[in-house]
Amino acid sequence: MNLLPENCIAHVLSFTTPRDVCRSSSVSPTFRLAADSNVVWEMFLPSDYRDIISRLCSPVASCSSTKELYFHLCIPARIDEGKMTFSLEKYSGKKCYMISARELFITWGNEPMYWTWKSIPQSRFSEVVELRTICWLEIHGKFSRKMLSPETNYAAYLILKVTERAYGLDTLPSETSVEVGDQRSQFSAYLCHCDFNKKSPDKLCFLHRFELLNGRVDDEEHRVPCCRGDGWMEIELGRFASHGDGDEVKMSLLEVNGYHLKGGLIIEGIEIRPTD
Repeated sequence: MNLLPENCIAHVLSFTTPRDVCRSSSVSPTFRLAADSNVVWEMFLPSDYRDIISRLCSPVASCSSTKELYFHLCIPARIDEGKMTFSLEKYSGKKCYMISARELFITWGNEPMYWTWKSIPQSRFSEVVELRTICWLEIHGKFSRKMLSPETNYAAYLILKVTERAYGLDTLPSETSVEVGDQRSQFSAYLCHCDFNKKSPDKLCFLHRFELLNGRVDDEEHRVPCCRGDGWMEIELGRFASHGDGDEVKMSLLEVNGYHLKGGLIIEGIEIRPTD
C-alpha cells in the first residue's frame, strides 16, 4: 500500500469512516498525509454543511483545513437563534441535534404556578424549565426528518435533571413514544430511580389506585434516567429511521394517569442522535 500515491490512498480512505481514517494515520507517513487530506474530510461533512454553518449563532473560527472544520462541528453549537444545537457524531459524521425546552410543547409550560423558566450555567441553552408542581405531565416535540443524515437509525432522548427536592416522579411510570410515518416506538419510563420499598405520602393516600395502575404495567420493562458526561441525565423516548414515509418526527412523554402531584424535574430539551 505504501507504493500507492498519496491521492490514491486518500480516495480509498474517503469511502471509510472518520474513525478508520484516524486509525490509518499511524500506518505510515504516506497514510498520515493522505488521512489529513481535504479530499477525505470533505466526504465526511454533510452535503449542507455550508447552510448549517450559516445558521450558527456564533461564527466558526478560521479553520486551516477541512479536517479541523470537521472536528469543530463535532462540538455542539447553537443554531437557529438558539432554538436548537447541532453537532456531528465524531466517529461517523452523522448529524445530531438537540431541541431546546422552549421549542417543546409542555402543558401549562407558561404558567408560573406549575413551571419556572430560568437560566443555569450547566445548560447550553439560555433557558431551561423546572417543574414546580403539577398532576398532569405532558411534553411533546417535533422535528423534520429531512434535516437528519440519510439511511441512518436514530433515537430521541429527553435531557433532564432531578432536583434534591423532587417528589412524585417515581410513583408511576411515564409513557414515551416516537412516531414518524407508519413507524411507532413506545416505552414506559420512570423519571428518577425508584425505591419501591419507600412509602411516600402520595403513595399512602392513593395506595389502592397506584396498585391498580402499576398492575397494568408490572410486566413491562421500565426505563430509568442514565447519567451523561455533561452533568445531565437522559431517558430514551424511542427510535426511528431517517428514511421511509413521512417527514415529521413526533416525540412525547406523558404521565397523566395518576393525578398525583409531582415536581423537581428540570428539562433542557430533546436530543436526537444516531444509534448506528
